[in-house]
Amino acid sequence: MSSFLHLPVIHARPEGPTDALDPVATEEPLEILVNGRNLAITMRTPGHDEELAAGFLFTEGLIRSGSGIRSITGVGNRVSFELTDPSEAIFNRQDRRFAMTSACGVCGKASIDSIFASDCALLPTGTFVVEAEILHDLPALLRKAQTVFDQTGGLHAAALFDADGNLGLIREDVGRHNAVDKVIGAVVLERDSARLPLHNRLLLVSGRASFELVQKAAMAGIPVLAAVGAPSTLAVETAQRFGMTLVGFLRHDRFNIYSRGERIRTLGAPLRSTLPPPGNPLHVTLK
Repeated sequence: MSSFLHLPVIHARPEGPTDALDPVATEEPLEILVNGRNLAITMRTPGHDEELAAGFLFTEGLIRSGSGIRSITGVGNRVSFELTDPSEAIFNRQDRRFAMTSACGVCGKASIDSIFASDCALLPTGTFVVEAEILHDLPALLRKAQTVFDQTGGLHAAALFDADGNLGLIREDVGRHNAVDKVIGAVVLERDSARLPLHNRLLLVSGRASFELVQKAAMAGIPVLAAVGAPSTLAVETAQRFGMTLVGFLRHDRFNIYSRGERIRTLGAPLRSTLPPPGNPLHVTLK
């Protein structure tokens, strides 16, 4: 299955309409099965489906590592897992509705309660610091690596960077949460040099920072989440709760810090400002 298809369109231009074929990002359902039973259905862009499913299982707390997976079979729009120690609790949690769209992931109160009630540890401090000047360069590096976006203009991206701004892994999808699950799933399946927890990596996303993206980053132990778009209030609250550095509106000359600015260093010193409550973030502009 292709990540995009060429579809007939009409180009409306000042010089007049013309018929053409344009690449359009693919969106199709993916069914995730565990030990023969349906667990979830998500709308996604085909490609790296096993990583997407593994990342979903991990970030939802259903597995703790790749060693919990006995086998994976992916055929068409279905990925089937055999787990080494499956729990009936996975299927008996009626408060969860594992039906996802490409827009919001698993939304709602149950998802919020799950992450706050999980054993997700507070993120360590003093182990990861990134220079502000390096942060400024990351959106351009992400955009340059978005090969399918170049074709369609319709995909989100998520990427892992080290503290020196080196790109380690990137995935694209119509869903922001899917792109993040693919990145984390690749690490779960040990297809990247990084290992969980990802205390020495920064996660950059091409869109806004929503609650579920902070949730997934926290579950993977990622200390810094940066987004080119805006965060939500719940994303800020969740980042503050787990000690994550949350950066929004990242540009080549500015960004906003919403939580734990001490992991960002500028002019040789970390930003140790005391942040106000959610809804009134610290704004940092560097020119």
